[in-house]
Amino acid sequence: MFQKDYRKLTHKLNYMKVYQREIRLEPYPRGFHLITRHIESNIPEMREIKAGQLYVFIKHTSASLTINENADPTVRGDFERHFNNMVPENAPYYKHDTEGSDDMPAHIKASLLGSALTIPITDGDLNLGMWQGIYLCEHRNHAEGRRVVITALGI
Repeated sequence: MFQKDYRKLTHKLNYMKVYQREIRLEPYPRGFHLITRHIESNIPEMREIKAGQLYVFIKHTSASLTINENADPTVRGDFERHFNNMVPENAPYYKHDTEGSDDMPAHIKASLLGSALTIPITDGDLNLGMWQGIYLCEHRNHAEGRRVVITALGI
């Protein structure tokens, strides 16, 4: 029985499509920025996937990714103000300050939000809610462009 199920799975996996790109985002100022369209435009092969997943991974420790409100820009400003209040700069107990007063708080913020997202793909499109968008969360004052790995897989 197990062998039979395994063979069916293997047969189905032969039709799986996998596409991957590493892109460099332009430098963004500190804050929360919608990048949904930029991500989508950099992996056009996603249109070939009927049902699958999009993985988005940022290769940095002082920036992060999240999904949230895509319509009202005041939400992104509120996020920035809240995170700056919750994780302040120049806390007297920080020891890691070689790269500036914004560096250690950036690491903490990035850990709280995370470095990767998984989003369903349905009929070639991201299956996000009506008001959802992908955010680049830039936690440094003067960051260079960020590197992001985008992987689309499915059938």
